[in-house]
Amino acid sequence: MNAGKSSLVNAVTSQDMSVVSSAPGTTTDPVKKSMELLPLGPVLLIDTPGYDDSGELGTLRVQKTMDAIRQSDAAVLVVDATLGVRECDKKAAALLKEKAIPFVVAWNKADLGAPSDSGASGKAAVFGLETPAVFVSAKTGFNIEELKEKIALVAKSSDSKKEFIGGLVKPGDTVILVIPTDESAPKDRIILPQQMAVRSVIDKGALALSCNPQTLDAALLSMKKMPDLVITDSQAFSSVAKILPKETPLTSFSILMADYKGTLRAEVDAVQKIKELKDKDLVLISEGCSHRRQCADIGTVKLPAALKKFTGKDLRFEWTSGQGFPRDLSPYALAIHCGACMLNAREMQGRLALAKESGLPMTNYGMALALCSGLLERSLAVFAAIDQKGALR
Repeated sequence: MNAGKSSLVNAVTSQDMSVVSSAPGTTTDPVKKSMELLPLGPVLLIDTPGYDDSGELGTLRVQKTMDAIRQSDAAVLVVDATLGVRECDKKAAALLKEKAIPFVVAWNKADLGAPSDSGASGKAAVFGLETPAVFVSAKTGFNIEELKEKIALVAKSSDSKKEFIGGLVKPGDTVILVIPTDESAPKDRIILPQQMAVRSVIDKGALALSCNPQTLDAALLSMKKMPDLVITDSQAFSSVAKILPKETPLTSFSILMADYKGTLRAEVDAVQKIKELKDKDLVLISEGCSHRRQCADIGTVKLPAALKKFTGKDLRFEWTSGQGFPRDLSPYALAIHCGACMLNAREMQGRLALAKESGLPMTNYGMALALCSGLLERSLAVFAAIDQKGALR
């Protein structure tokens, strides 16, 4: 607390986005700001409460900081250079190391002087880590540009080069994207996984053909040969599978997103738990974005109906959306998450890790609906085909 985190964020963004005060604990909830940080590109900065807060409200503020850490690809550990390294700084550094989050140490208030234990500007060896460090002053602007460069450097080191479709498509292939446009679809646009699939197909030098389930027949008739891959919205699995020849590779946007986020293997293992659900079991259905629920919403209507029909059990359901994800997962028998297109990979892996720690199996929408439709094996076969050992990644 009071190391000047909010002042430093204001200096980095060149905006007064965070309230600053000499009173400890000024920042209560994390404050977020999007900006372009070259040469990295677009980033989301999160100004958090102090890690050393105390008391009843302080504990809640620290939990908000922990939530922000869980979703961060890189961090800035702001240390008050006039006080030197304190125990809370060491604990924060150890936590970031444990979470494998690359970070920069910013020795703030450098205009007021620094004690001898703050170390050299280039590396923060005092933490026992060879992590980048820099003396800065949020008040005078000293070394703010150097701090930006170091942030971009460590964030780039954690940036995934994974492609959305990866080895599923090669140059010259034809891919059909089946995109429902019913009342639950967003008006006048397609959702992010669908956009990503189009771009990934194009980048691979392949051809993308889009249609909705009702026009899939016409799309197939327009082609000289059968598509090399069909990607469908999960809720249309059954109708699409009835039209396609069985030998045509088929998967869903949600399953592709699980592969992209690095959670595919664990969620494949967990989906079989659906078969073990019992009457009155409580199932958590979680979405990464917040939106108004429509009459045919997949998370609140279609997925629960499919699960009840498949299991024949009287199941209970709870829902979360956006940044909300329960810290206490003990009441649930199973968690089913959306494709998490609005969450980064680290946040999604963090939620999966939290479920694993609680002994809670967690799968995703696409796999659950594929299982309920009798299409799980077919929807996953495309991944086994690109693995040299013939096994799912």
